[in-house]
Amino acid sequence: MVQIIETIDVHVPIDVAYNQWTQFESFPQFLDEVESIVQLDDTHTRWKVNVGGATREFDAEITEQHPDERVAWNSIGGETEHAGVVTFHKLEDLTTRVTVQIDWEPEGLLEKVGSLVGAGSHAVNKDLQNFKEFMEKRGTETGAWRGDVDA
Repeated sequence: MVQIIETIDVHVPIDVAYNQWTQFESFPQFLDEVESIVQLDDTHTRWKVNVGGATREFDAEITEQHPDERVAWNSIGGETEHAGVVTFHKLEDLTTRVTVQIDWEPEGLLEKVGSLVGAGSHAVNKDLQNFKEFMEKRGTETGAWRGDVDA
């Protein structure tokens, strides 16, 4: 299993950054490899991603979610095995640190080689930069879900 941890500071209040992260269907606007996400219910999503020219589909389950603190998930079924957590940390009134940790199992030769050279970390770092630019340009979230999901 490969672990990726990346962090970025975003110049929006913590509730704005967190609220946007709960809007899974908006992820294709800032996550390069995500083609689509369908929110099935409060804790289940269906993902379609394109990684290195290979399209994969999987479902994910939110395993823990607490407003302005964290969103954790596991993949369930499908062609990708991974889990992760995104945490939100208030640095100042208008600055939030967003940290992403993803644990994933590379499939096939291309992904295994990519994991050895840090392609996953590079992709997550780029996606966080895209999130930062998306949020700072907008200044506000596209929606919000403030419910709790206990581990």
